[in-house]
Amino acid sequence: MPGLYRDQGVVLRTIKLGEADRIVTLLTQANGKVRAVAKGIRRPGSRFGARLEPTSHVALQCYRGRELDVVTQVETIDSNRALRDSYGALTHAISMLEAVDQIAQDHERNIPLYRMLVGALRTLASAPSPVVSAAFFWKLLSLEGFHPILDSCARCGADDPFVAFDLDDGGVLCVACGRHGGRRVTPDALDVVGRVVGGGLNGVLASPPPPSLLHEVERLAIAALEHQSERRLRSAALL
Repeated sequence: MPGLYRDQGVVLRTIKLGEADRIVTLLTQANGKVRAVAKGIRRPGSRFGARLEPTSHVALQCYRGRELDVVTQVETIDSNRALRDSYGALTHAISMLEAVDQIAQDHERNIPLYRMLVGALRTLASAPSPVVSAAFFWKLLSLEGFHPILDSCARCGADDPFVAFDLDDGGVLCVACGRHGGRRVTPDALDVVGRVVGGGLNGVLASPPPPSLLHEVERLAIAALEHQSERRLRSAALL
C-alpha cells in the first residue's frame, strides 16, 4: 500500500494525545527519527499494550501521514524491561534517549546512531553502570563530528599538562591557556575520556573509575552536548 512501511526502532518518548492515543517518537533504523500516533494505546486491552514504552526496541508497521505517521502494527524485539525496573538504570537510559532525540533529525537515516543506541541500552540492561551513559554521551559527540581534542592544547597546540576543557574549542587547554577560560578538569578524567573515545571502552566497563571521577567525566560530556546542541538536557538533573 502507498505510504505503508515497516521498520525497527527504539522508543525515545511518548506524550498523551486526546483521551486514548499517544504520540510516540522513535529512532528507526531506516527512516531516522519518526513521530507517529499509536491510536487507542491508553485503552484497556489495547493491542499495542506496553510495547511502545520508552527504551523498548520494536519492529513496527506505520502508515506515512502528512504530519504524523500512524502505527498499525508493533512487535517487541527487546522490551529492555530491566531498565524500567531499576530507577538508577532508568534515569541513565532516559538521559541517553533525550540526547538522541535532540541530536537525531526527522526522517534522516542514521544507522550508526541507531546501532549505538540499541547496543548501549542492551549493555545498560544487562550490566547497569553509570559508565554506559557517560561513554554514550562522549561517543555521541564523536559520531556527530565533535570528537574531543585530547592530545594537545586546543588553542595553542602545546603538550600536556592540561588543566581545563574548552567547550567552544572542543578540547583540552594547557596551563597557560587554561588561565583564560575553560572548564576545570582533572588528568584522571581526561584519561577516562581518552580511553572511551579511543577504543578502550571495554576496559573502562570492566574496571569502572571511582564514582566521583565518573561523575566528573559524565558532567563534562553533558556540558559539551548541551553546548553543541544549544539545548539543555533536562533529564541530566536526575543523574
